[in-house]
Amino acid sequence: MNFMNQFRLEGKVAVVTGSGQGIGRGIAWGLADAGCDVVLNARREKDLEETARGVEERGQTALIFAADIRDRSEELADLTIDKFEKIDVWVNNVGGSDEKNTRALTDTPDEIFRSQLELNLTTAFQGSKAAAKRMQNGGCIINITSGAGMRGSPFTGPYAAAKAGMLNMTETLAIELAPEIRVNAVSPGPVVTEAFDKVLGAAGAEEAIAATIPLGFLGTPDDIAHTVVFLSSSAARWITGRNILVAGGRTHRSYQYQRRLEEE
Repeated sequence: MNFMNQFRLEGKVAVVTGSGQGIGRGIAWGLADAGCDVVLNARREKDLEETARGVEERGQTALIFAADIRDRSEELADLTIDKFEKIDVWVNNVGGSDEKNTRALTDTPDEIFRSQLELNLTTAFQGSKAAAKRMQNGGCIINITSGAGMRGSPFTGPYAAAKAGMLNMTETLAIELAPEIRVNAVSPGPVVTEAFDKVLGAAGAEEAIAATIPLGFLGTPDDIAHTVVFLSSSAARWITGRNILVAGGRTHRSYQYQRRLEEE
């Protein structure tokens, strides 16, 4: 087989949760470019319709499931099987925070902590179960996590705790589901999306964050999509249970080092 064909995904079917905008949309379009039909999920149908158009422009079939995915992964999986008769790739991308206030972990109300675990960790757990029950040998589950789950994260503790749980769950599932199904994680660094602009779109904010990244610039959804496509392909057939940090070299240590340089 031609070497580059190892990266192609013709004939595959992928499910991407949280694919209405941003990183999820980028992942859906990347998988479509590689040859996947894609099942799309998010709460807002209008956003999904735009993502679906992009999938179809790339010559692939898109299926929309507009709903809050919490407690509905089984329904999404059944819908996928009914339409395509299989699931090859499942990307647990839905997440983030409905809570816009930041606070110390000890000041966090119980209901906010539970909500963050449910949105970021429980949905990935449910999605992984639904996918694993229906995947054939060679299937692939990918969890979109965060660098926040790899370190202490002051004032965003519930979100970081959920993402840390996803990393542990990724390793556990990789062992339990091997050798039939591979399970990996991708942790994006600062990526410019609609949500990023809404929170950090103030003048100079992007430049300030870019200055903390060794490669000198912020990421895009395509940067994350490239990694997901690779992990979904046979080119990554010997990789499971791993987390790939896609952040331009930015880690907690590199960030702290940058801060010390600025203070000197």
